[in-house]
Amino acid sequence: MARPLLRAVDEAGHAVDDPTRDALHDLLADMTLRNRFVILERRDREPADQHYMQAYLNDDMTYQVEYREGSADKHFQAHYAPRPFEMFGPGPIAEAMLAWAHDREGWQEAMPWHPKQN
Repeated sequence: MARPLLRAVDEAGHAVDDPTRDALHDLLADMTLRNRFVILERRDREPADQHYMQAYLNDDMTYQVEYREGSADKHFQAHYAPRPFEMFGPGPIAEAMLAWAHDREGWQEAMPWHPKQN
């Protein structure tokens, strides 16, 4: 069996290999203040564990979204605040994560990315 190219994992330890949009959306929708993050890892790139996008649920129910492309100087973050009527609507985050994972053109325009401050 071939190694999955993508793996999504949440804080509770639920993992989905090569997630569909719906599966990734479900993991994101299940985020709570006790299950705060989802990481989507690209497993086809080196160095291992350094190519990922993650979403973190803040106390105010906004999201901190980050992606990393190998090295610390290629680690970026964005803040996403859903509109009130979509308070728990992680659809735009799921779309951005999958677009990044599949190298779709224009994925970086989905959010205002800034270098991650360590």
